[in-house]
Amino acid sequence: MTRVLITGITGFAGSHLADYLLEKKDLKVYGIKRWRSRTENIEHFIDKIEFYECDLRDASSVRDVVEEVKPDMIFHLAAQSFVPTSWNAPMESLETNIMGELNLFEAVRRTKIDPLIQIAASSEEYGAVREGEVPIRETTPLRPLSPYAVSKVGQDMLAYQYFKSYGMRIVRTRGFNHTGPRRPSVFVCSDFAKQIVDIEKGIKKPVIEVGNLEAIRDFTDVRDMVRGYWLALSKGTPGEVYNICSGVGRTIEEILSMLISLAGVKVDVKVDERRLRPSDVLCLIGDSTKFKTATGWQPKIAFEKTLQDLLDFWRKAQKAYK
Repeated sequence: MTRVLITGITGFAGSHLADYLLEKKDLKVYGIKRWRSRTENIEHFIDKIEFYECDLRDASSVRDVVEEVKPDMIFHLAAQSFVPTSWNAPMESLETNIMGELNLFEAVRRTKIDPLIQIAASSEEYGAVREGEVPIRETTPLRPLSPYAVSKVGQDMLAYQYFKSYGMRIVRTRGFNHTGPRRPSVFVCSDFAKQIVDIEKGIKKPVIEVGNLEAIRDFTDVRDMVRGYWLALSKGTPGEVYNICSGVGRTIEEILSMLISLAGVKVDVKVDERRLRPSDVLCLIGDSTKFKTATGWQPKIAFEKTLQDLLDFWRKAQKAYK
C-alpha cells in the first residue's frame, strides 16, 4: 500500500487532489491541516483520510508527522497562494512558502526516508515575460513581480538544491492559472462567478466590480491540474521542472464575458481601484510540451464547463447559506 501525504489538503487544489487519489486503489491518503483550517472542502471525504494537525512553519511539528506517516509520496500544495495578500503581508508569504518547504525537506532528510516529492510551483515565477518569450517554456528566465512570486521562486530553487545536494526525488511543477469548483472568491474567476450569482439572487445590484481586465492568462481546470500533479510523480523525472497549462491565453475581460453569457444576466462593469496591483504580469501563456511528452498528460475539461461548474458551485453555496 503506497502511503501518500498531501500538504494543504483543506485548500482548493489539495481537496481536488484528494478526490482524485481516493479513486485509486492501493493508496493510503494522509493529509496535513492546521487547527484553524476551514473544512468545507474536505467534509465529503473526511472519514476516508487520516488527518494530522500540523503547521509547516513549526519544524518539530512537521518532523513528527513525517516520522509517523513515513510517506512514499508527498504532494506539497500548502502555501500562501493569493498574490495580492503577498503585497500586504510579504513576510508571511515568504516564511510560509519557503520556510514551510524547508521544514518539510529537513523532516524527510532527518527521517531518512526517500519519498517522491512534488512541489507545486507557479507560473507567477516567470513574471516580466518579454516579447518573443511566449509561449513560456521552462527555460524562460524567472523575473518575479510580486512577493508571492519571489516566494515561489524560492520554493522552486530550494527544491532543486535539495535534489542536487541530497539526491531527494523532487519533481517541480509550474502550474499556470487554474480554477473550478471550490475556488475561493478572492480569485478572479470565482470572484466574478460569485458576483454574478449574487446578482441572480438579488443579493447585490447588477454591477460587477473588476480589476485589470487586460491581463492575459492561461487557465486549466483544477481537476486536470491535479491529475497532472499525479502524473508528475508517476511519470516525471526527479530534478526536472514542468509547466502544466492549457496553452490557451484569454484576457480577463474575455473570461468575464463568458461567465456573463453562461449566466444570461444583464450587468454593468465597474473598475474598482482597490483591485489593481502595484505591478501586474501582463501575459502568462505556457508551453507544456515537455510535460506532455514526459507523461502523456492532456487537459480534458473544456473551459466553458469549468466556468459553468464554477457558477453552479456558487449557486449551491449561496443556497446553503440561506
